[in-house]
Amino acid sequence: MTEKKPTKTKRQKIFGTDGVRGRANQLPMTVEIALALGRAAGKIFRENGSHRVVIGKDTRLSCYMFENALISGLCSMGVNTLMLGPFPTPGVAFITRAYRADAGIVISASHNSFEDNGIKFFSAEGFKLPDELEKTMEDLVEKGDFTDALPNSNQIGRNAKVRDADGRYIEFVKATFPKLRSLQGLRIALDCANGAAYKVAPLIFSELDAEVHTYGNQPNGLNINLDCGSLHPEQVQKAVIDHHAHVGIALDGDGDRVILVDENAQLVDGDQILGILAKDLARKGQLKNNRVVATVMSNFGFLESMREAGIETTLSKVGDRYVIQEMLKTGSILGGEQSGHIICLEHNTTGDALIAALQVLAIMTERDLPLSELAKEIEKYPQELVNVPVKEKKELKELDLVQNVIHDVEKKLNQQGRVLVRYSGTENICRVMVEGKDKKLVDTSVSAIADVIREEIGA
Repeated sequence: MTEKKPTKTKRQKIFGTDGVRGRANQLPMTVEIALALGRAAGKIFRENGSHRVVIGKDTRLSCYMFENALISGLCSMGVNTLMLGPFPTPGVAFITRAYRADAGIVISASHNSFEDNGIKFFSAEGFKLPDELEKTMEDLVEKGDFTDALPNSNQIGRNAKVRDADGRYIEFVKATFPKLRSLQGLRIALDCANGAAYKVAPLIFSELDAEVHTYGNQPNGLNINLDCGSLHPEQVQKAVIDHHAHVGIALDGDGDRVILVDENAQLVDGDQILGILAKDLARKGQLKNNRVVATVMSNFGFLESMREAGIETTLSKVGDRYVIQEMLKTGSILGGEQSGHIICLEHNTTGDALIAALQVLAIMTERDLPLSELAKEIEKYPQELVNVPVKEKKELKELDLVQNVIHDVEKKLNQQGRVLVRYSGTENICRVMVEGKDKKLVDTSVSAIADVIREEIGA
């Protein structure tokens, strides 16, 4: 009788497209994994002669346990930690550089609801860690034995709270606004999504002399992104009308995305914000290499407006880390996503909602134009996006029925639109996007594709 070979256990993949993310208290977002990640990071940083890591978080209830687990893991490996408390993701990138720390860690699931959480890492330079380093961490977590790297008892790391982080970040962001200008006379409706920017965001705009009406600034651990913020801009749209505001600003849970609302309560998304900033920089001769980086999800209208303005556009995969990679590769200073991640590389190393909003407000005050007039310069094609929950992520090319309906839709669009179907990198969701000049055709097409996906692999 042939002896059966033991089945090899499948390697647990921890990192997704934007760090580690999942339901809190379920794999991979458990306290045990967080502790092991802290130890793995500590081992790597200490081997490189590094001894200081900055840790920030958003306002989710589960952040407390992950914060303590990460600090314990890092300190056990002889690495000192600097605790920021609730703090925007771009602020963590800035403080990491300002304190000359060896890395920064953010505990956040960004725009997701409170049940989820995530962990992402920044390098000493404030950029997301490369895939190779994340894989090294995964290997160390899987091995789970750190005894050979544990320091002596007198070399265990210390934890300290950073007391001046808010003030430092507020001044850093304000410094990106022209010194001889102010926001005096401007009424702003601001939605902080009950998230990480709830303390710093209102102060930034009010200290620049705007009249600020703030919403979503009462976090209780459970209400982050709940019917508010950049994913639910209805609240700030209503606030613009109620307060006769000149502009509405909606942030996401960790403060790296922004959606604007004009004085007529119309949405101005990331594509339009990116286009407004690109055209202004190009007009001033300040758009390096005359190039902007967007993603494959960017609207056709945005691409057309860039082409008409003589601005080169490079398209990356979806995800701000991929946008930044293309920016560094092409020497670009401006990039972003339709979702509202806007990277102004001359100011910060990651998407920064507050800096992006201030750059648009600076253009409004400089040109004495309402946001609606600026947004008109970026004419958008009708676009529809549907998220389909799936039970598994099968190769889309192998799903014949899905491919057939996609082919039929592309034929009907007749090269005056496009179809993009892809899986989310952080959730069990298939995203279906269709855009074209004919709104009715776009709506029926996206429904047809989504229906077939539900039939084949729907959850």
